[in-house]
Amino acid sequence: MEGVTVDTVREMESADWASLSDEELLERRISTLGLQLQGTALEPLIQQLYAELTAHGLVFHPPTHIGDEWFVPIGIPAIFIPFFLVHDRLRALERTMMLEVEGETPEWFMKLMRHEAAHAYSYAYQLQRKKKWQRCFGHTSREETPDTYRPRPFSRSYVVHLEDWYAQSHPDEDFAETFAVWLTPGLDWRKDYAGWPALRKLEYVDELMRSLAGRLPVHTPTYRVADYDCLNVKLKTYYARKRKLNEDTYPDFYDADLRQLFAAPAGIKASAYLRRQRRRLLNAVCQWTNEKKFPVNQLLARLTRRCDELGLHVLNDDPQQDFRVTAFITTLVMNYLFTGRFKRTK
Repeated sequence: MEGVTVDTVREMESADWASLSDEELLERRISTLGLQLQGTALEPLIQQLYAELTAHGLVFHPPTHIGDEWFVPIGIPAIFIPFFLVHDRLRALERTMMLEVEGETPEWFMKLMRHEAAHAYSYAYQLQRKKKWQRCFGHTSREETPDTYRPRPFSRSYVVHLEDWYAQSHPDEDFAETFAVWLTPGLDWRKDYAGWPALRKLEYVDELMRSLAGRLPVHTPTYRVADYDCLNVKLKTYYARKRKLNEDTYPDFYDADLRQLFAAPAGIKASAYLRRQRRRLLNAVCQWTNEKKFPVNQLLARLTRRCDELGLHVLNDDPQQDFRVTAFITTLVMNYLFTGRFKRTK
């Protein structure tokens, strides 16, 4: 069609996708949905980040783009925000596919934005090359970046900002988390981290950012957003990959525990009980372990199937059953969290 640009075609294709069923929507390529940040509920939150930076005299406002996840490309001082946050229909699909939406509340969104802004500042001002930065946070390189890490939950050498003690995953993340705490409005980090070795890092970030006040970035490379956004893929492919990445790795040796937990000689099937209580158990376990819902839901599904295979039952009128089951699943998750490895994702 003459006179029809690629952008026009995309607008035509995106006109009615919000009303599609999940099955139909999953067949759409993300890059054809016509998504943009301008005019969405995210725009004032992005402006809030810029205002927080300006309040400290920092003049660099990292550009923001839509991508497949939260990230700052290596060497590129720009923040990519997950596409599913841009539209309510996509948030609903994300919740259906992954059981939760990372960054869906304004508070959660801003925590992630402050974290990613730190990475953008690191690249824009080449902070990781500074000797004092390296002494404070450690040396960093692309070759030495681990895919997983094993945190020490009670360490006071690191700030606590995002979940999973993320500051402990890598020197870059240690800086990003420290920067995010430093930038958070109304947070008295000197008081909150008094007596912690992590306070030294916060004081260094404060000193470093004061030195950058009013200074333009030294590294602003040109780049094509399409080279980094990873959106030229169908939604069904995106979620197949994401689900595989988030599959649980919990051990499966719990038959003895299940037989003890569901020891009633008769009553309702234990599998039926777990299916009926799934949402309540899922919410309770995730609230107190801070684990993501998708892997915990998979664990519940595995336990449910195993109860069926073992033919286990539970008394229908046992008021303590919910407590025992919640405690058991929480113990499974926490044992894994404290002895397993976390995936570095941001």
